Amino acid sequence: MKRAVLALAVLMAGPAAFAETQGEVMISRFSGKPVPRFETLKHERVNGRKGPSEDYKVQWEYARKGLPMLIVKESGDWRYARDPDGDEIWIKKTQLAAQQNALTTGDFVLKAGRAADSADVAAVGAGVLVQLGTCDAAMCQITADGYRGWAPRGQLWGATATKG
Repeated sequence: MKRAVLALAVLMAGPAAFAETQGEVMISRFSGKPVPRFETLKHERVNGRKGPSEDYKVQWEYARKGLPMLIVKESGDWRYARDPDGDEIWIKKTQLAAQQNALTTGDFVLKAGRAADSADVAAVGAGVLVQLGTCDAAMCQITADGYRGWAPRGQLWGATATKG
């Protein structure tokens, strides 16, 4: 089983994978979506392979539905993705969803508002899957275990490629 921890770096793919560049964002010619971007695992069990085909060996079996994956390159129906540990694998596009989740990378206090002096809502530990809402440069609104509030964007793997 693959366990999620922290790692964040953006790998840009070669020019063959992209139809055009819009400012700093590259648009994939395969999906028409920006790369890099985050997507999440669609199922409870998803295989990560060494190459973009079912002929390639399974490198990892992911067992966490909703886990965010950084899509860094595309080839046909396959996505080259980086997991929260920094491992890179190929995943078939049907195994991914556009739902915006994040994984907490450290302990923090969920706040009622964006300001540092906002009321505390809950203590959140590392490794919690949360649903992302609106993000600004420093904070993201999240929902986790029935609690809703604002979290430091830097503590959320999956929040760097979101709208906000």
